[in-house]
Amino acid sequence: MIGFASDRLQRIGTALEREIASGTLPGCVVAIARRGELAFHEAFGFLDVGARVPMPKDAIFSIASMTKPIVTVGALMLYEEGRLMVNEPVGKYLPKLARMRVGIPGCDGSPDQTIDVSRDMTIQDLMRHTAGVSYGRGSTALHAIWPAGSAIAASKWTGGEFIDNIAVLPLHFQPGSAWEYSLGLDVLGLAIEAVVGKPLREYLSERLFSPLGMRDTGFVVPSAEVRRYARALPNDPLTGEPQTLRDGTRLYKFDCGGGCAVSTATDYLRFAQMLLNRGELDGVRILGRKTVEYMTADHMGPEIDATRLRAYPNINGYGFGLGVAVRRGAGISGVNSSPGEFHWAGSTGTYFWCDPVEELAVVFMAHAPGALRYYHRQVMHALVSQALE
Repeated sequence: MIGFASDRLQRIGTALEREIASGTLPGCVVAIARRGELAFHEAFGFLDVGARVPMPKDAIFSIASMTKPIVTVGALMLYEEGRLMVNEPVGKYLPKLARMRVGIPGCDGSPDQTIDVSRDMTIQDLMRHTAGVSYGRGSTALHAIWPAGSAIAASKWTGGEFIDNIAVLPLHFQPGSAWEYSLGLDVLGLAIEAVVGKPLREYLSERLFSPLGMRDTGFVVPSAEVRRYARALPNDPLTGEPQTLRDGTRLYKFDCGGGCAVSTATDYLRFAQMLLNRGELDGVRILGRKTVEYMTADHMGPEIDATRLRAYPNINGYGFGLGVAVRRGAGISGVNSSPGEFHWAGSTGTYFWCDPVEELAVVFMAHAPGALRYYHRQVMHALVSQALE
């Protein structure tokens, strides 16, 4: 079965049905490719638990930060055309972000608590989360004045307003000196718009989604397809607190490159397989092979403080490339995989990974936004890896 033990592959369904029965997962769709062929594509549980609507294989999900690798590819296509250079200052494309200031320890945003940048942030910094723009999710006073998330920012501001608001904020650290998960890909999406002169959704549809046959991927669920849009559980299984997802059937005020796209398991598997194939799928070349190698290499040099990267569940033992985490070795991490594997996930509960050693691409789609999503990622790695022949 394309390099899988069929009896062991069945454990995926057994384990996921157990999670659904225990109330920790509303439903999900799993798509797996091995050696370029679809090996597994199944739906489990419910699209809408309250209405007892079964989960269809073509369910649509808000993919949150799984938007980031997509936008990285969009930028790298412009890089290959000589229109957006990876090592150029962000200010070249978005002038209001030139020569931003850096907050000193304890900075609350006051101008007298900032210093000059040693160098401007670059496009590479945006892609690998070393720009200093961060998310407002830490415990410091500086974190408190930064937007807490991509969708939060895009729900509140237009793209121009977003740039205006962050341009006056101090950076968290000198660009290129540390890794911290960030709004960098939202800025990158707006840099792309500045280069191509059109909304990000239009550019990606023309250059990526349509050529790859990603028919259900975009920045809003079309009204005719709302019946396929998955729902989350009404309450977080761990805390019991109400949980909601932003309505993906309404456009954001700007196409946030950090977390605003929607997709299906098979659409995203086509994207993942393109990367696994080093830039090509079904005769359509999206990126050159050397560009994909560059994207999926580890960009965390010794000069970068990667302490915050190691603190994230499931990615201890990983470095970071352009838009994706990159595995450094077979050990250290709490999940089983191969050196060179690359992946990313979404806060809504979505996850994908590509393992070039095993010629493997896996997509897990669920609307399970609580802390249990970290557990689900571990479960999926265990289930898929144990079935490999």
